[in-house]
Amino acid sequence: MCGITGFVSAPAAADELTRAVRGMCGALEHRGPDDAGEWIDAAHGVAIGFRRLAIIDLSPAGHQPMISASGRYVATLNGEIYNFEELRRELRERGLAPEFRGHSDTEVMLAAFEAWGIDAVARFNGMYAIAVWDTVERRLHLVRDRMGVKPLYYGFNGNAFVYGSELKALCRHPGFDARIDRNALQLYLRFLYVPAPFSIYEGIAKAMPGTIVTLDPNARTTRTTVYWSARDAAIAGTRNRFAGSEDEASQELEALLRDAVRIRMVADVPIGVFLSGGVDSSLVTALMQAESATPVKSFSIGFDDIGYNEAPYAAAVARHLGTEHTELTVHERDALDVIPRLAAMYDEPFADSSQIPTHLVSALARRHVTVSLSGDGGDELFGGYTRYFIGQRLFRWIARTPRGARPTLGRALGKIPTRAYDRLRPRLGERAHKVARVLRANDVDAMYFELVSHWPDAARAPVEDRAQWPPLDDPIERMMYFDQVSYLPDDILTKVDRASMATSLESREPLLDYRLVEFAWRLPLPMKVRGGKGKRVLRRVLYRYVPEELIERPKMGFGIPLGAWLRGPLRDWAEPLLSEAALRKHGLLDPAPIRAKWDEHLAGRYDWNFYLWGILMLQVWLDAAA
Repeated sequence: MCGITGFVSAPAAADELTRAVRGMCGALEHRGPDDAGEWIDAAHGVAIGFRRLAIIDLSPAGHQPMISASGRYVATLNGEIYNFEELRRELRERGLAPEFRGHSDTEVMLAAFEAWGIDAVARFNGMYAIAVWDTVERRLHLVRDRMGVKPLYYGFNGNAFVYGSELKALCRHPGFDARIDRNALQLYLRFLYVPAPFSIYEGIAKAMPGTIVTLDPNARTTRTTVYWSARDAAIAGTRNRFAGSEDEASQELEALLRDAVRIRMVADVPIGVFLSGGVDSSLVTALMQAESATPVKSFSIGFDDIGYNEAPYAAAVARHLGTEHTELTVHERDALDVIPRLAAMYDEPFADSSQIPTHLVSALARRHVTVSLSGDGGDELFGGYTRYFIGQRLFRWIARTPRGARPTLGRALGKIPTRAYDRLRPRLGERAHKVARVLRANDVDAMYFELVSHWPDAARAPVEDRAQWPPLDDPIERMMYFDQVSYLPDDILTKVDRASMATSLESREPLLDYRLVEFAWRLPLPMKVRGGKGKRVLRRVLYRYVPEELIERPKMGFGIPLGAWLRGPLRDWAEPLLSEAALRKHGLLDPAPIRAKWDEHLAGRYDWNFYLWGILMLQVWLDAAA
């Protein structure tokens, strides 16, 4: 895990280019505190920079930027290529590589480029953002992994083409023009993250997962090549369904899972696992322990609020598996301490409030290990979100309601305070108000986008282009697809990458091994979602390692009691940011609807915590970026 950055501009003095790229690298020190390097081609205005978090081959042989054996390719790699040993063997057996200087995956990657060209990325199994300069063709190639685990920004800014793992590195380039993209801002207000390919700045894009972006410096143009896509995986999988029994499916799935976990345990530094006690993290932990001769180091956090505290469940799973478990209880003070660092951590507006506990558990793990595995991806691949199995029932109920009556019914449901619903069942109010919003949906797909939207009347996201959807007949499978190509990379994986890398911790996601993604699409939907419950086949595998009674309980999600905290310990912090003067300060927001929601939230009539957190994180970011 590291940070990459660089630029291509007009020819300049080597020391000038070096100063510029070192400044950009300095913004990424948290991603790579162990080493730094740069490579300069002054005649062609090329500067390639790197910050290293040493994971595999801790020796100087792992230093980057790294040059291929023939000298043709100069590359930096952020992330890991998990099948590098397999690739190394193939290259040696076929006589396609000379002797290797060290044992890093970066060196194997470069040998693969020498043997097969840039298209060799289709052979890689890993999480990565790669920058490769071809000194023969004078082209820059930027590569992002299949599922978008690792971030990669790029674009033309002034006279230079700039790229990097985080926007803060691009902003350090001399003369960078940081103009806010108002369309991206609207998308942020709707989803509480900026969806790819947009970034918050005009002219700067996120590389899409599974793509190679190639720069032609002479023509000042880029070309994007797709080497893998979730869309193609969905189409291929649903056209070639798994024909065996559910037991056979679970056996094949278990074999894939064990290998995905095994190859992600390769490291020359201490390794651990995030354990919440839910299905996904418990399964990853169980498989890690099955592969390990010593107790695995597991980490979890808890809360004083019982409605959000999963720590006892994680501890029970840890005891059963025999892990070396470490637990931290999070208090309001801990959240207050993290909040001032969030704008710098995410460097574009981002408002998934679980960013706070994710950062805290990462900081906890980093005291003991350098790498931690996680269970991210299980919900999107195997149908774990509540919206998947209540969505159809909800829309069928809505469809029976006369269209003219739906707005009235929605307003009536929305007028009931969330606290009144919550007296019947914890957090029922939040769900009831979502129902009120989706009453205006015309079909189940529109309902999905209402469910995942927040502030209304915003721009449309690329994922909403129906012409680009794969031909999936079942609306639940379409919801899962939407999440895989947008919510997963742009929210979940962004959150985990920034929260962990801020502590110089590498996070690895075995459930997002592309072989598992492709296999999951082959499984008939009833093997994933049936009888109002998701992840059916995943649970079958898990219960071979962990008793069912330790796992089965209502899904909580990895959140914080934000609504209550905004009325209590966070109120003094939030109030100045939500004042009318502060909301008008940057000329982007209308204070009236925001102030109305803040007043209603403080009075306890409604729980507007998602809406308000989105505005608060925007305000904090705008102040930091000013």
